[in-house]
Amino acid sequence: MRKSLLIMFLLFTVGMTANAQKFALIDMEYILKNIPAYQSATNELNQASKQWQSEIEKLGKEAKSLYDSYQASIKTLSEAQKSKKEEEIVAKEKSAAELRRKYFGPEGELFKKREALMQPIQDEIYEAVKEISTQKGYAAVVDRASASSIIFASPSIDISNEVLAKLGYSN
Repeated sequence: MRKSLLIMFLLFTVGMTANAQKFALIDMEYILKNIPAYQSATNELNQASKQWQSEIEKLGKEAKSLYDSYQASIKTLSEAQKSKKEEEIVAKEKSAAELRRKYFGPEGELFKKREALMQPIQDEIYEAVKEISTQKGYAAVVDRASASSIIFASPSIDISNEVLAKLGYSN
């Protein structure tokens, strides 16, 4: 009984080894840090984001200024004047909220700009990884930077430098 279990285990192990798949890792953060176009795109996104945030803050300050002015003069205003001032304040706050949504909303300008700048870089990396994987027979390539369940991986299976070389960046 023990001998047959041992033989079955050995046959299973040999079968598994024969069907072993090759795997590789990449470190997307490392790759992106070494691509100047990515750094340039990141800087461009940051500049646009700061500019848009500044526009939104300006509207917010204008709304606050209108509100402070309203509070300071509330006792001297007629009901019609109060109503008009309140409408101005609400309109200014609404403009700030609409601008925030336009720039930073789910389909906003920042999203569109990020897609336009980053997608070509990501596509290029994907194609390089795909080509290397096909040439070397890798069944799967995992991104070390986003795979939180990887506790340890041998540096020998990291192909990040190969991907950079394929993209024309030497390290």
